[in-house]
Amino acid sequence: MIAIVIIVGILGGGGYLGYRWLSDAVTADDYTGQGSGEVTIVIEEGASAGDVANELEKQDVVASARAFVQAVDAAGKGGSLQPGHYAMRKQMSAAAAVTLLDPDKRLRDSLTIPEGYRATRVYDTLAEATGIPAKEFSDAAKGDIGLPSYARGKVEGFLFPATYELPPNITAGEILTKMTDRFNEAAEKYDLAAEAKRLGYTPMEIMTIASIVQAESGTPDDMGKVARVIYNRMALNPPMKLQMDSTTMYGLGKYGIAATFEETESKSPYNTYKVDGLPPGPIANPGDHAIEAALKPAKGDWLFFVTTDPKNKVTEFTASEAEFVRLRDKFHATQN
Repeated sequence: MIAIVIIVGILGGGGYLGYRWLSDAVTADDYTGQGSGEVTIVIEEGASAGDVANELEKQDVVASARAFVQAVDAAGKGGSLQPGHYAMRKQMSAAAAVTLLDPDKRLRDSLTIPEGYRATRVYDTLAEATGIPAKEFSDAAKGDIGLPSYARGKVEGFLFPATYELPPNITAGEILTKMTDRFNEAAEKYDLAAEAKRLGYTPMEIMTIASIVQAESGTPDDMGKVARVIYNRMALNPPMKLQMDSTTMYGLGKYGIAATFEETESKSPYNTYKVDGLPPGPIANPGDHAIEAALKPAKGDWLFFVTTDPKNKVTEFTASEAEFVRLRDKFHATQN
């Protein structure tokens, strides 16, 4: 009450000078206008409005942290400040600074990694998008990037295909960690470890099956059937070799949908024309549909499939070897 009386007395006795004194006492220093130049501000994960305000004052974006906090409160955006990189200007009004910290204005590039890319192609795609050499990605893949224990340090199969936001100054290791984190989310969603055990396989084997399904399927609708062919062949007594061109070509470092006779004679452990069962690991990075198909294959007695019309992604399935030969001839006819 004494303080209020004093303030009223100052206003009454000092007129304009008293008003200026009171205004300066309760109004924070603030710049006017939109500012000039450019400065990048980073909002860290978990930063409060006060933390952001202090950083803005430190970088001379706003005249005072207090002015920014007041502007945020006035705009009702105290809870909407999101982590990321933002392009700001020097000596802006606090209100103008608040508008530039809209999450939609974050500095970031979006990059989509399609399903079925091999790790080497992922590195090349990331290198082209970021300017980081592909070798940095391959080197980073040898470090701690959050791979599950059952991956045994191998990245193939665990760089999850999705759309990623790549903020400025992100490193190769941080990008790969984003991808393995996204895989771990998918593994949790599908309860991969438990479901693999239910089927009598390890998570690594399921991911190997999923990668073959991804590589061999023309459409998502085919994936459950391709997975069933793989399981049916391995369930025979004695088991039938998988004879997948995709695994054979992977072992040779090649691409293609039809391996030649010479290629099927290779000594690679990925040559499923020669080795029994699954290859030693995934041959690509499968997406959601392929993983789900590997865990929940379609019901059927198919042992063979042929992509008879690659251009239109038409694949036909059969349990008959004679029918398979006919379908194979049909495929070769489309290649001539």
